[in-house]
Amino acid sequence: MFYIDAVSSVLRLNLEELFHDWRTSVSSCPNTNRPTVAVIGLGYIGLPTAAVLASSGASVIGVDINAETVSTVNQGRVPFVEPDMATTVAGVVSQGYLRATTETPHADYYIVAVPTPFKDGHKPDLSFIETAGKQIAPLLEGNELIILESTSPPGATEFLAETIIKVRPDLTLRPGTAQTIYFAHCPERVLPGRVMIELRTNDRIVGTLNGNAGERARDLYELFCEGEFLMTDARTAEMAKLTENAYRDINIAFANELSVISDGLDINVWELIKLANHHPRVNILQPGPGVGGHCIAVDPWFIVATAPEESSLIRTAREVNDSKPGYVIGKILPQARRIQDVQIAALGLAFKPNIDDLRESPARQIVGKLAEELPEATILAVEPNIDVLPPELEKRSNVALTSLEEAVSAADIVLLLVDHHEFSRLDRSSLDQKIVHDTRGVWN
Repeated sequence: MFYIDAVSSVLRLNLEELFHDWRTSVSSCPNTNRPTVAVIGLGYIGLPTAAVLASSGASVIGVDINAETVSTVNQGRVPFVEPDMATTVAGVVSQGYLRATTETPHADYYIVAVPTPFKDGHKPDLSFIETAGKQIAPLLEGNELIILESTSPPGATEFLAETIIKVRPDLTLRPGTAQTIYFAHCPERVLPGRVMIELRTNDRIVGTLNGNAGERARDLYELFCEGEFLMTDARTAEMAKLTENAYRDINIAFANELSVISDGLDINVWELIKLANHHPRVNILQPGPGVGGHCIAVDPWFIVATAPEESSLIRTAREVNDSKPGYVIGKILPQARRIQDVQIAALGLAFKPNIDDLRESPARQIVGKLAEELPEATILAVEPNIDVLPPELEKRSNVALTSLEEAVSAADIVLLLVDHHEFSRLDRSSLDQKIVHDTRGVWN
């Protein structure tokens, strides 16, 4: 524990020194020498990217349709939890290098970081990209660079370019003219909870659609990125991000399937994986209640949609991971129905530890389904990173956002869904006489 605290202190001091050095450097950098960048979408990727760019020599305008997000950013505050970001945002806003608006401005560079969910049948929904393109198109004068950062199926960067050219047929993708608009794809590759670090340190894939767009994108990202730049074409760059997440999804699916098999054989899967991982060429991941987040739970479906006949393994992995919440629910329901006025402590709603991101969260899905299937039960939801339940849970009278101590004390069944730090430090004696389901292996 002393070692961890010491390392944390050193990292904190280093971040403070870096911020002091940045404040000194940017205060002497006139606005006229700073490239203008419009970041479209101020979510979990767009806002950190905007902040890091603004802290590294660019004049940044963040654009978002959510007026509350825009207001929050313009106050120098952050609308979600991401370690180390609040200081950077406060600094660049106070210096005037980052501002937010609901109206798309003209800029030298555009970075499109909007959502790319899927529609019914797991087909990619490119409507947000299309809307961004239609908003950018009327502002273009020629020679601007438009970078698509949103994780996208192959061909999405071409779709964005076609959307803009349809609105502005006076513009062209042919390089070298005064009316040329340049396009590149630079997928984000960061881990929630480490975004501010990994934006700077991770290698960056840069995909060119036309002309020297890739080189121009690289030059912009070099303002802050210390990693290696890996140059390719736009379609390969799009597929590379999907491939990374599909690889991880497949490996998680193996662990999740193994946990179901072990459960049926009365084998402790955590011990089993620990033993197997002693083999020098084996590294099995840890199982859980499913897979969440906007990337791993979504991106492999883009590959399946693009090549449905050739992607049977990727599809199967997605189906295994998508089925895991139902498996967890199936274990809880029979026990809960045997207890009158049962109280269930559901520990965690986020899709991963120590963040407030609930997108595609299996924990959130499990809690919602338990509340639906057990109307007479009380679900005591514990999520230390949020202050308000998500809408579909808030409207349920049998779900309450509760403190950890209160929930565990009152519960008949304790269901650990996310391995937040707070839960790993729980006094195990408080679990005595409780029915315990640990889907993350924290207490095993």
